[in-house]
Amino acid sequence: MSRIAIRHGRLGDPGPGDPATAAGLTIGVEEEFLLLDPATGATLPRAAAILAADPPLPPGAKLHRELRATQVETATGVCTEAGRLREQLVMNRTALTDAARVHGAVVASCGTPVLSGPSTSENQDGRFGDIDRIYRGMVADYEACGCHVHVGVPGPEAAVAVMNHLRPWLPTLLALSVNSPFDRGRDTGYGSWRMVQQSRFPGAGIPPRFRDHAAYRAEVRRLVDCGALVDESMSFWLVRPSSSFPTLEFRVADAASTVDEAVLQAVLSRALVRRALAEDTAPPEMSEQVAAAALWAAARDGIDGEGVHPLRATRMPAWQLVTELVDHVAPALDETGDRELVAITLERLRREGSGARRQRKAAAAGLPALLATLTHQG
Repeated sequence: MSRIAIRHGRLGDPGPGDPATAAGLTIGVEEEFLLLDPATGATLPRAAAILAADPPLPPGAKLHRELRATQVETATGVCTEAGRLREQLVMNRTALTDAARVHGAVVASCGTPVLSGPSTSENQDGRFGDIDRIYRGMVADYEACGCHVHVGVPGPEAAVAVMNHLRPWLPTLLALSVNSPFDRGRDTGYGSWRMVQQSRFPGAGIPPRFRDHAAYRAEVRRLVDCGALVDESMSFWLVRPSSSFPTLEFRVADAASTVDEAVLQAVLSRALVRRALAEDTAPPEMSEQVAAAALWAAARDGIDGEGVHPLRATRMPAWQLVTELVDHVAPALDETGDRELVAITLERLRREGSGARRQRKAAAAGLPALLATLTHQG
């Protein structure tokens, strides 16, 4: 892909000869998981033992600690094809599941635990210790898990310009991913209780529109100076330029119930980036309050009810919003050969329901059925 020129907040025509051929093509996925007691379904603090075991992962993949000792995170390597990404996700989940079994735990891919074990708060050093110190009770039992997608971009200016274009689509990505209906044994009535928990943090939600990367960095520094963020590599926005990689990082989705749903988030996110890179118009104007309402509606009902159109400021069936998203990115999906994959996964979601709906159905059948649903790694 050729270089993208950014002027006045717009994405201009590409110019020839740029070496950044992977911009808008590379994808990687970070998945956060919960560790559960196989007998009770409550969370178990086994992360340290599993990390020490260093289970074998595919080339380029990583295993990381997370905020609480009941969580672990896997990261794929850099991929360009959805099929290869899927293979790595399957291998990561299999390796983690095998390692957890040795230490008396099972691995669950869900946005929040159905049942928490004893307090997961512990004395921590370093950055996690700073997070505990600043956010206190907000994170003492924060076991929320997400599915984070990284898409390659030409540089930081392009990352911010792309981010401005795709803000209206973030609630729909959330609606497709809702997979956290329970909190401490109760049904919250929401599809994504994780998003409700995350909304408590300063600066959470859909990011503001930024003039350029300098404006983005200045806003992050202000939040750090105000004591609301630990450091400049942190933010709670649902999409942001990565502080570690030449990517745009989507942090909107709940932990994916299945590998196919993680791949769906990845290819739709990539298609949104590719569509934005091709735009030669200004980003759409959007009411911040309506955008917040759209995100809340997506967290509440997911794909199973009404959503809010962030640009038209009106309610409509969530599946209508999904159709509009797919139509918007159809040319980009065709470019990467992902249109059929998206159609198949969406048809399965229509038929079987969101991860949240499937959790509720399993819970009605009893704990064994719910645990089987939570720990199914297919």
